[in-house]
Amino acid sequence: MIDAHIHADTRPYEDFKMMAVAGIKAAISCAHDPLKMSTSAVVLDHIHRIMNNDVKRAAKNGLKLYNAVGLHPRSISPDFEVVLTQLPSLLENENVVALGEIGLETASSPERDVFKKQLVLAQEIKKKVIIHTPRSNKREITKITLSMIDENIDPSLVQIDHVDNSIIDLLVEFEGMRGITVQPQKMTPQEAVRLLEEYGTQKFVLDSDMSSSPSDPLSVPKTVHEMRLAGFEDADIKRVSEENVSRFYGI
Repeated sequence: MIDAHIHADTRPYEDFKMMAVAGIKAAISCAHDPLKMSTSAVVLDHIHRIMNNDVKRAAKNGLKLYNAVGLHPRSISPDFEVVLTQLPSLLENENVVALGEIGLETASSPERDVFKKQLVLAQEIKKKVIIHTPRSNKREITKITLSMIDENIDPSLVQIDHVDNSIIDLLVEFEGMRGITVQPQKMTPQEAVRLLEEYGTQKFVLDSDMSSSPSDPLSVPKTVHEMRLAGFEDADIKRVSEENVSRFYGI
């Protein structure tokens, strides 16, 4: 199994062992907003931590961590351009498989500006992108997000994350990947199973988005367990819990 979206810097050392013991062999740790991102220096320190310290912490417990780096909509510092100028070199790191997580939280003008610039960069260098959808006003902001994707990047490079029943109908024809975040206060394993029963497993990946919010490091294996109980074929289970992530990000 591969967890397609976590925030390793917020989690204790022991979580990585728990994940590995449960059969998770790899995860993608994304940039986000663990602190008040008051300056570009704080943002870059955060990115360097997830690319170095956390990778080593996870490896000691048998979990392979890949990275996604970028400017989360809640981590836009006043001098964000400094981060944007460094992103191309950061994205060249062989362990960095995507630009992310990026997107819109409130769809403010600054958020849209930063989001567009990162989409354009990803398109130029043909890098995969992990895109955030918010908890509040989710449907309307997802519509704006999808419009900006259509205008600035090949959708096949994109993973739209935190997909749930409130927005899944907007993504039926979406050409990229769709991430189901199984996390307390977002979606239960049982709800994820019902979504997969209706829409199939071809364009979905599973993730825990484990962070400082209420989280479950084992939400991916728990969802896999519920899929087995629901009668899913082994090929479908492996596709959504491992193969789609592996193929999409080349890991």
